[in-house]
Amino acid sequence: MSGSSFTSNEARTSRKDEAPVESYSLQESNDGNATYGQTETTESGFSIKKFGRLALNLGFEKRGIERVPEDERTDGSMIQTGTLWFSANLVVSSFAIGALGVPIFNLGFVDAALTIIFINILGIMPVCFFSTLGPKFGLRQMVLSRFYFGYYPVKIVALFNIMACVGWAAVNAIVGAQFFHAVNPAVPGWAGILAISVATLLICTFGYRIVHLYEKFSWIAMLIMFFIVLGVFAASGDFNPLLPLATGPVEAGSVLSFAASIFGFATGWTSFAADYTVYQPATRSSRSVFAWTFAGLFTSLCFTQLLGAAVATAMAPGAEGGQRYTDAYASAKVGGLLSEVLVPRLGGFGQFCLVLLGLSTVGNNCPNMYSAALSVQLLSARWAARVPRALLTLLCAAASLGIAIGGYDHFESTLESFMLIIGYWLAVYEGVALTEHFAFRRADLARYGPVDDDEGAYQDPGRLPRGFAAVPAACLGAAGAVLGMHQEWYTGPVGSACAADIGFELAFGFAAVGYLAFRPLEKAVCRR
Repeated sequence: MSGSSFTSNEARTSRKDEAPVESYSLQESNDGNATYGQTETTESGFSIKKFGRLALNLGFEKRGIERVPEDERTDGSMIQTGTLWFSANLVVSSFAIGALGVPIFNLGFVDAALTIIFINILGIMPVCFFSTLGPKFGLRQMVLSRFYFGYYPVKIVALFNIMACVGWAAVNAIVGAQFFHAVNPAVPGWAGILAISVATLLICTFGYRIVHLYEKFSWIAMLIMFFIVLGVFAASGDFNPLLPLATGPVEAGSVLSFAASIFGFATGWTSFAADYTVYQPATRSSRSVFAWTFAGLFTSLCFTQLLGAAVATAMAPGAEGGQRYTDAYASAKVGGLLSEVLVPRLGGFGQFCLVLLGLSTVGNNCPNMYSAALSVQLLSARWAARVPRALLTLLCAAASLGIAIGGYDHFESTLESFMLIIGYWLAVYEGVALTEHFAFRRADLARYGPVDDDEGAYQDPGRLPRGFAAVPAACLGAAGAVLGMHQEWYTGPVGSACAADIGFELAFGFAAVGYLAFRPLEKAVCRR
């Protein structure tokens, strides 16, 4: 079907399906961060209408995936953009990624450190770039993705994003629960997971403003805790640089596989980067947004992961006291490892530090849960218009809770595999989205079409790509990931030949090249 054959009736039908998402509460109101509307439900027992009234009274953000008008973009501070990303990554989950370098990939500190620094730069670049588009369009990241994947195919992308957000929240809750278990072995894993999940839910339910407010201050206590870890471990004399560096194919394979885990963690924010800048003024400098996002991400990721890699060197074979650290890690994973650093030297205060470090995962979970609910709305706008965002956040939190409790006893293998899978799909997403923006729209925002009217291009399937290029390009990217995988449960032919996981490199390359080939054909046939 050509672009000209897409009738105005069909376009109107599609826009009818895109009912305003704010239409689930009781009255029209405006608090600068939300828009409220109406819905019809039953009054008996529990009803969405009653939930909407409660949400209205409690001050929850009601705005969902609809565009934020320019006159409502009241977020005047760029500092909280930096602190959001700084707080979200100044967490023990990031520390745990860095700590994988020694026990899993058999790296020394120097080679692990170099991998951490350079791969983090690579991984956060797409996050910084897409963050700059939030103020320019006032659109959430998944809505913005319609310009790359099309109105209907982007629902598949949103589904992947939901799984990623819920999965990340589960992994983080597991990490935090390990810390509580390290302090008191009598505390079951499910109890710690429940505590972290409830704390995350309470913050995310209120929405954008409260998420930013929490992240604006939560980093202070966490930074103090990590500096205490640094000081105590440095004074212990247990750091082992594991020099000289190893060489050869085995070392190269270990570095590439470790890099895949680092990349997956760093670039994991890409699929909802713009969600946290949509309330910034449209006149906000893109350089300022990019710089603050980069600073918040890079400093926190590198600090925590380098610290994790340093502490993990104490587990190296032959290291003085290495058996103590190894046994602690085997008992409670990263929580046990940090317990061995803090508790023998600080006693009860060390245990207090562990509890606070465990709670740091709430800061990482907040963006995941908030954006997961927005992605659910994108699956069916008509249905989402009748369900408050706060209720969708509750459902996502419940799913994450169940996954975390079920996966608690298999954390290490689950974490490594999950990081890599996330890296694969985000590499495909980035390959398509970045190619569309730079190669076909030539980095010109005017080529996206108008978005500031009721009939904006982002909500009109007739003015968006059909997905005839994005879908096959994404399939090619997935094929590239399969070829380059090197996992316990599967090894692709290229991954086997390299003795390393290079799935994300191949996923990005295959997706980008495929899109370059298919997109001109789609434009010629569909005229858009």
